[in-house]
Amino acid sequence: MDTYKPLISIQEMTKTYEMGDQTVRALRGVTIDIRKNEYVAIMGPSGSGKSTFMNMIGCLDTPSSGSYFLNGEDVSTLSDDELASVRNKEIGFVFQTFNLLPRSSCLANVELPLIYAGVPAGERKQRAKEMLTKVNLGDRVYHKPNELSGGQRQRVAVARALINRPSIILADEPTGNLDSKTGVEIMYLFEELYRSGNTIIVVTHEEEIAAHARRIIRLRDGLLESDQKVSSPALESVSLHQEDFQPA
Repeated sequence: MDTYKPLISIQEMTKTYEMGDQTVRALRGVTIDIRKNEYVAIMGPSGSGKSTFMNMIGCLDTPSSGSYFLNGEDVSTLSDDELASVRNKEIGFVFQTFNLLPRSSCLANVELPLIYAGVPAGERKQRAKEMLTKVNLGDRVYHKPNELSGGQRQRVAVARALINRPSIILADEPTGNLDSKTGVEIMYLFEELYRSGNTIIVVTHEEEIAAHARRIIRLRDGLLESDQKVSSPALESVSLHQEDFQPA
């Protein structure tokens, strides 16, 4: 991929919903480019359009007008089935509520995107074990979610998000269900992923979480309010090592 071209290019994106007899203009012509290996926080108050914008970036919805190019492909015109394929291949999701299968092991949860991608069973297991080891859960491969702490469950979710080697890690309030100490540990993990070359987009309402990013985009009333680089990210001077990621 040409590193000078944006990984994400959104031009004049709008989204309008009909709610009863009212028309809600959730996005009102947003234009944003995000390049490969950026670490971006999307912020905004309730009703700002940030959740709608996240759904657009994640190919969970399509715009009413405007364009969205992801890795050079115009995804704003794709069918639902085509969007599902793009989601599985290009985007790794990390949610506030973890969204793990409760009766399945960590290994099975992390394997899931590879099943949809048609990867053979032997390769699936090997890659899932390697990814769980990468997030320091190599000794929890066969544990189920109810046998893990909140921080460990979020690590499983991160491993699942990474398993298809996606273009983007899209995290929606990733520390929202965690205590402050565990939340910091998860942000250390995102920092390591960013330094390894991943593109990270975090949707959050918390300033202390956004402070870990290198760029903060703020939305208000469906419009781009500000877009600024962060001069001194919260973890910029921290040296990260595997021992920093002890199980929560």
